[in-house]
Amino acid sequence: MSDEAVRAAALLKEHRASIDRLDAILVFTLAERFKRTQAVGRLKADHALPPSDPAREAQQIARLESLAREADLDPAFARKFLNFVISEVIRHHEQFQK
Repeated sequence: MSDEAVRAAALLKEHRASIDRLDAILVFTLAERFKRTQAVGRLKADHALPPSDPAREAQQIARLESLAREADLDPAFARKFLNFVISEVIRHHEQFQK
């Protein structure tokens, strides 16, 4: 293997280690987020509030799209991601309502 290929392999290893750390951060952050949204779901169920809040969801989507633009992340991707998370949250809230 050439010196250039060895350097590239080392750099690749560093990038992958960083990606692995970021993936762990994402998982733990999502876990914490879902703990909070489950607490919200229980509160809503206890007080007969609807599992979905379309106005709040629209605000959050707009907020996340703005943050995505600031972070140089595709806002459409951010919107898709948040829509997925919101749909899971609503599903959990609906389960608490039962």
